[in-house]
Amino acid sequence: MSDKASIHLQYPKIPSLSPPVWARDGHSQTLLGYFLPSTNWDQAEEDVVHELPDGDKIVSHLRPGQTDLMVYLFHGLGGCGQSPYMQRMAQMIQQEGHGVMVTNHRGSGPGEGLAKKPYHSGVAEDLSTVLYYGRQRFPHCRHLAIGFSLSANALLLLLSGAQGGVLPDYAIAINAPINLERTSLLLQTGFNRVYDLHFVRLMRQRMAEKVKRGFIHPYQYKVTWLNTLREFDSIYLAPEAGFRNRLHYYESCSTHDKLSHVDVPTVVLTAEDDPFIDVRDYVNANMSPAIHLHIERHGGHMGYLHHSNLANQGRRWMDFALGEYIRAFFLHRNRDVLRQDKTDHSKGTSTRPFL
Repeated sequence: MSDKASIHLQYPKIPSLSPPVWARDGHSQTLLGYFLPSTNWDQAEEDVVHELPDGDKIVSHLRPGQTDLMVYLFHGLGGCGQSPYMQRMAQMIQQEGHGVMVTNHRGSGPGEGLAKKPYHSGVAEDLSTVLYYGRQRFPHCRHLAIGFSLSANALLLLLSGAQGGVLPDYAIAINAPINLERTSLLLQTGFNRVYDLHFVRLMRQRMAEKVKRGFIHPYQYKVTWLNTLREFDSIYLAPEAGFRNRLHYYESCSTHDKLSHVDVPTVVLTAEDDPFIDVRDYVNANMSPAIHLHIERHGGHMGYLHHSNLANQGRRWMDFALGEYIRAFFLHRNRDVLRQDKTDHSKGTSTRPFL
């Protein structure tokens, strides 16, 4: 972390998650966190179409805010801007007065039919394109990017400098599969096969849409519902996304060995009981001082259900924690501005802090 970025950045002390008796393991946290009701966000002011360097397009839902913080949300595998966690976060960010941009990856949400290539764990350039738009549109804002699961890894890839060029000022990565090879193997074991089949089903639906639109030949890739995600990556994703093979994709896009290069203040959040992400990859990684690593004992894969209500977030510990981290980033420069205001005042001048 550069000295300029680290000055006065104080992370909050967030109480550890205490799971309810009905969600004490990673699977129940993951599944119940997904299926329990969520808040809907339907107050976007406009849709923004981003043209990517290869000609594909993706769509973001934008609502400008009243503060100087613009927050970008990027979803996980099989999701879209309407995914429950994306909706809850957008609602919370809007209530805090910040701007929010909810992005759908290639072929997701309203972007269905606008992209020939699939999205994957290494779409750092796509995130960079969205951030470029935001920086051009809101030049006086600070920019915070939040990635969930697959997008969290893509965000870390961007921050490491491996791909993409436009960086946020701050970042939060939640349950990132930083070791794609290990995650693909874990998804084939035990109950994890349920998640694996779910992901393959969602990806086959995306493939069917591309066949329907003439983007790929109907017999070009033979993926069945019984295939594993690992096989899906070999048969379809790697060649279609421009990688030599699955190994090339995994090695190029995994970030467990690239985190020492991150120079943007970044919160990395994960859970020890995530069913298909091995926490040891985080513990053993050589991380940059710019990264604030937060490992919870419980939480599963983006479940994070607490035993009791937390502020306005109900049992959603993840939402509560992210709200605290967003607030810390928002206050970061404002503390500096207030200090500068006092210094200038002592010299007989005055600056108006942004509050």
